[in-house]
Amino acid sequence: MAPPPPVQQIARPQWLGHVLITQYYSAPERWFRGRLVGAPGLPGRHRVDWLYSASGVAMEGDGIGADGRRYHFAGPYAQPWHNASGGRTVPCRRAPGYWTAGSPRWIGPTWLNRFGQVTFPLEDGWSNGPSVRTESNGAQLRFGTGSSLTLASWRSAAVDRRLIPRGSSLFVPAYCNTPGRGWLVASDTGGAIIGRHIDVYRSPPAIPWTSQTLRDQRIYVVPPGYRRPSTLRCR
Repeated sequence: MAPPPPVQQIARPQWLGHVLITQYYSAPERWFRGRLVGAPGLPGRHRVDWLYSASGVAMEGDGIGADGRRYHFAGPYAQPWHNASGGRTVPCRRAPGYWTAGSPRWIGPTWLNRFGQVTFPLEDGWSNGPSVRTESNGAQLRFGTGSSLTLASWRSAAVDRRLIPRGSSLFVPAYCNTPGRGWLVASDTGGAIIGRHIDVYRSPPAIPWTSQTLRDQRIYVVPPGYRRPSTLRCR
């Protein structure tokens, strides 16, 4: 896997243009339909697609179990994913928000049907035809109880800390209608958050898996040690 392209970390307050803004949230297990399985680090049994699919805990980082408790993904990070066709795919290092071989579908032990496509076990069958073989993407994935970080909905964001220092304040004009009135804190990171890309933590949407993606946005970055400008506010 090629290393991320070099960037220079922001050291003083400044505007940053051409930013990709995506959203993530703690994935509710009740949205999923896969077979119940055990997983390293977790008590009981949980929906397999909630754990390993690109809509579940391994991608979002956190999840809300069917028991109402919070759980999180504990690594290892930077593992390759399988796309829907069964091929390997990883985040594009030079194109934030894109993947080398299409959108990810599954990580960890991966079942493939007779066409080589990803499938997974349901309680009474398979999601995309029976599995004829399995593949592994490398090291065993781990999970843990509780949240991985203390995050606030609509007020926290994941960043590439090579560019934006962790703890920075971010003013995002496109988010003026959210509880933070446009202001977020760079509280998190992520393997797919590369360069000019921020991922905003939000509450789970009313319609499963719906979220907003904004491209070519302009944001203001205030690194730790500087005050938020009093003149910078939503109108």
